[in-house]
Amino acid sequence: MQSPHPLQSQGDGKDTKSRFWATYTREATDHDGEFLEKYQSDMDIVLIFAGLFSAVNTSFIINMQSNLNPDPFYTTNVLLGMLLQTANSSFVPPFNQPYAPWQGPGTLVIWIQSLTYASLCASLLAALGAVLGKQW
Repeated sequence: MQSPHPLQSQGDGKDTKSRFWATYTREATDHDGEFLEKYQSDMDIVLIFAGLFSAVNTSFIINMQSNLNPDPFYTTNVLLGMLLQTANSSFVPPFNQPYAPWQGPGTLVIWIQSLTYASLCASLLAALGAVLGKQW
């Protein structure tokens, strides 16, 4: 009985398949190596950028944190002026600065703080993604 493919014997068919898979494995390994090398370096760049951006952003957040609290010097000065005027009104000139309770930070301050915190979260999530990608 003849084989269905007269040009190939059964032994040649296995040899052809072996050569195909050996070639495929070699090419796939080369392609995967180039792919991983490229994206490893990209993740390194993302980590560096995210680290620097987070550091700068944190310094801005720390600097703007004082805008969220009332000015303690204003409150202290007003209360001391009231005490002095109450204790000796003839010696101290009239103190016309009323004590107004602090109404909270302005909406612009809240918006800016929210955006800086959101950008810090996005930067830290990018760094987390890069670390997870490098460990994978």
